[in-house]
Amino acid sequence: MALRIGFLGPIGTYTEEAALLYKPQAELQPFPSIPAVGSAVSSGITERGVVPIENSLEGSVTFTLDLLISQPGLSILNEIVVPIEHYLYAMPGTNPSDVKVIYSHPQALAQCKEYLERCFPSAQQMASLSTVRAVADMRQSNVPAASISPRRAGELNQDVVIIGRDVQDNVNNVTRFVVLASQDHKPTGSDKTSICFSFQETDSSGLLYQALGEFARRKINLLKIESRPTKENLGEYIFLVDCAGHRTDSNVSEVLDNLSAQCRMLKIFGSYPIWSSSAE
Repeated sequence: MALRIGFLGPIGTYTEEAALLYKPQAELQPFPSIPAVGSAVSSGITERGVVPIENSLEGSVTFTLDLLISQPGLSILNEIVVPIEHYLYAMPGTNPSDVKVIYSHPQALAQCKEYLERCFPSAQQMASLSTVRAVADMRQSNVPAASISPRRAGELNQDVVIIGRDVQDNVNNVTRFVVLASQDHKPTGSDKTSICFSFQETDSSGLLYQALGEFARRKINLLKIESRPTKENLGEYIFLVDCAGHRTDSNVSEVLDNLSAQCRMLKIFGSYPIWSSSAE
């Protein structure tokens, strides 16, 4: 039986592309939201789930961070990094100079802002529910229209044509996705660990400094650090850290033990291989 993987839908999104890159032979099932993907994994509807967690231009995906913080029974098993390449689609015979409306998800429109201002200064930009839905919105338009969508959307809608390739403003636009499962990955020798923690006291100086010092004293590289509100009281935060190494490594294990003693809450999201094109 094929491995069942849920992903943030609909079909044709960059998340589906990430899932196909991760396990091309898996049975993929789209879900309408990030929490729905998490629930599918924790309930056993699917064995794994793929959701976006970070974009190089727009930053972290807060829905995914909140899911990892709040929902038990989920671990990060793998990560996948996908270059974001936006394509401009139109109906056959459409002259680019005649385009009056351009549809896409608001984030994609923002990532193509300079291109649109330069090449389509008079076209109205219209928000769609997703970059895939933008193709349907374009097809239903009463005026000449185009859509900014992934390459996969064109493969699924073969009656549209490409009138622009790689129209994103920044060539370094990439998104990191994580694979959710019931447990994390075994050590590979090239791993990272993701955790979150919060403190009991918020008005004491040096708490975060002391916590981060646990990593520094053991020469553990911090790959990312950020914060999210606890959603309990104003000014209280949960800190999220990615560090090099596996949670079972002796130095990382020592840090986690010491943080557990210092913090009100410590949650290990998981240890997993640092992404490479051959990662499994």
